[in-house]
Amino acid sequence: MIDTLYEDLAWLPAAPPDFRERCRLVAQNDDPGRELRALASYALSTPQLNRLASAFERVTSPSDRLPQLAPFRLGLLGNGTLDAIAPAIVASSLRHGFAMECVTVPFGTFAQQAYDPASLIHRARCDAVLLALDARALPLHGPAMDREEARTVVDGAVAVLDGLRSALHAGSGTTCIVQTLAAFPETLFGNADRRTSTTSRYLVDAFNERLIAGLTGSPDVLLDCAALAETVGLGRWHSPAQWNLAKLPFADAYVPVYADQVARLVGAIKGKSRRCLVLDLDNTVWGGVVGDVGMENIAIAEGDAVGEAFRSVQRFALELRERGVVLAVSSKNDDAVARRVFREHPDMLLRENHIAVFQANWKDKASNIKAISEELSLGLDAFVFLDDNPAERGIVRQMLPDVAVPELPADPAYYARTLAAAGYFESTVFSPEDRQRADYYERNAKRVALQKELGGLDEYLASLDMEITFSPFDAYGRDRIAQLINKSNQFNLTTKRYTPAEIAQLERDSDVLALQIRLSDVFGDNGMISVVICRRADRAVWTIDTWLMSCRVLGRGVERMVLRELIARARACGIARLTGYFIPTGRNELVRDHYASLGFRPDGEAWCYDVTESEPEPTMRVRYG
Repeated sequence: MIDTLYEDLAWLPAAPPDFRERCRLVAQNDDPGRELRALASYALSTPQLNRLASAFERVTSPSDRLPQLAPFRLGLLGNGTLDAIAPAIVASSLRHGFAMECVTVPFGTFAQQAYDPASLIHRARCDAVLLALDARALPLHGPAMDREEARTVVDGAVAVLDGLRSALHAGSGTTCIVQTLAAFPETLFGNADRRTSTTSRYLVDAFNERLIAGLTGSPDVLLDCAALAETVGLGRWHSPAQWNLAKLPFADAYVPVYADQVARLVGAIKGKSRRCLVLDLDNTVWGGVVGDVGMENIAIAEGDAVGEAFRSVQRFALELRERGVVLAVSSKNDDAVARRVFREHPDMLLRENHIAVFQANWKDKASNIKAISEELSLGLDAFVFLDDNPAERGIVRQMLPDVAVPELPADPAYYARTLAAAGYFESTVFSPEDRQRADYYERNAKRVALQKELGGLDEYLASLDMEITFSPFDAYGRDRIAQLINKSNQFNLTTKRYTPAEIAQLERDSDVLALQIRLSDVFGDNGMISVVICRRADRAVWTIDTWLMSCRVLGRGVERMVLRELIARARACGIARLTGYFIPTGRNELVRDHYASLGFRPDGEAWCYDVTESEPEPTMRVRYG
């Protein structure tokens, strides 16, 4: 398994014996969307992915029958044969919650498709276009050259790619997913290839460096194909025979992992990445059962091979926390015994203050994970559960299918690598807010504990001493605004999605009111927790285009303070009426009665508020950023 971790998608369980039959019967299933996601949750070979993609295509009226799957249209442009990869991307996308449509074009026409405004790729109005080019598609070659000449060659290759991106942006406004180039394993100078400007390796490295730098501030997204190829081995990634025979851009053994990389990146673009890692303890975070062997005898010490294996799990968990992933514990253990290890063991890297919610008891782990979900105000689809015990993994998969549960190898030295390979925490940007997210959720858990202690809601809210801050959209908050817009599903009235580039346009539109909203309290800053976008419908009416809020601040009166602010700003702009809509998605049932609860009156499909009426009473301090 370890040697073929990536080829076999070994973090996923093996497909069941009846996989083929279940694929055949998907269209007859009462809930085909759930069945398709279940079938996609296994480690599937290319033929199995193709079979699942065919089953997906047989489901009629996907928008009606697949409410659990978000539609996404992906264009594929490249110099290789991408038709052979498209079904695997479609099937892998089911694993990540998408009803994917791949738009492919005739072989060898990627440049024409990008530059012709009437081309198939432009007419398709794709949500994103994958520019799956490799080094053979770009002018990264030439006679022997010095470094200045090599720089000119790289400039030319970058200009080709930038031209394709610009044409796609201008023609259909789509986001581009741009690949780094996988270097070829053949060398001219051996170990000197990276420092010799005439070699393919030198030119590919220079191109990748320029490509990555050029994406800063761009709405386009990076697919690091070079990193994937180097991880599995360049000699195995590139198949000269398969390129010569069928123009496959990489060896067909890597179609499943490549397709999963594309699908998980689309998931990150649409805000579907996981946000919380729940850890088992015995034989997962440390070696041994602490209740049996005692704290002094668990395997965790530096210098011990077994202990260092478990320390690598802790180290990776801490690195995830530093980039904003929330950590929690679900362990069948005595609470005091388990906490003592975190508090007193000198070799522990993880400490109690790193854990947002600590569930050590004798309940089943599915119940514990549900409790963690409620305490953090996070949906179950935000969770990953790491446990060495196959039986526990199976139970959680069965009882909580929305929770990701990676398979683990026999050797704990590979636990961290397997978790990383699964890509549950894929990200397209990393903002200052991301770095602080774990702290936000840990403080939220303290707020929940305080509410339980105080009992009454009014007393609890008063004790928080809250302050709300309203600011216009700006460049500093743009990435976080895009994250909130694309990730928020439950408290989201319309679930409209906007890219960072579109958000930048809203900032400059004089007919748009666009607010980012932050909340702080006695426990600290909650960060940006709400976004509101209003558009002028006519001279005296604002339509609420977007109103969303982080669920971690539910029940704290934020929505009434937002309405109060909208009324004040509407009056100042001569607006007499606010109009809002609730568009049900299957995931935002939480806000079905949002407008009614705030005093809006129904008007057909709309909800209207006369701003000349009295506004809600303030429940917290207000500040303006």
